[in-house]
Amino acid sequence: MHKSSKSEQLQIRVTRRQKAAIQRSAAQAGMDMSAYVLSRVVSSSTARFHDYAVACLGPASRFALAELNSFLSGLAAGDLRDAVAAPPPSALTPYLLNYITAMVEQACARRGIAVPAWTRTIVPLTEPVFASALKSLRLHLLTHSPPPFRRRNIFVDSSVGERI
Repeated sequence: MHKSSKSEQLQIRVTRRQKAAIQRSAAQAGMDMSAYVLSRVVSSSTARFHDYAVACLGPASRFALAELNSFLSGLAAGDLRDAVAAPPPSALTPYLLNYITAMVEQACARRGIAVPAWTRTIVPLTEPVFASALKSLRLHLLTHSPPPFRRRNIFVDSSVGERI
């Protein structure tokens, strides 16, 4: 997974007592203060979702998509809701952005939770994309793709182990 470099700074005002409490808690967790505060504000599932999405920008995007699918599939409803509350990076290609959005929509449907609002801002692809170049498979892909993928004009087969 890709780790983003930290380039921004945030300063907050706290009382001496609050600072001491944060220092104690961070030391007990074996973390520095910044890492401790971030771990309390940004859930690990949120950070992992973002890291998997960023990894899709690399040369091994197919593997990153498979890892992201496994990650989303393994989350409980509350963790899934937290993980996908923020959209994936805008640097993704329209195809990857739609693919990840469809995976999020599919995972939310399986867990019976509402999809995050950001998914409605992602415009579906204008041209269909098929998971296979074999024309003989197109009818199968058209009829067997999960609904979130079909709505986004992406045609995949999820029949083998429900992997997308």
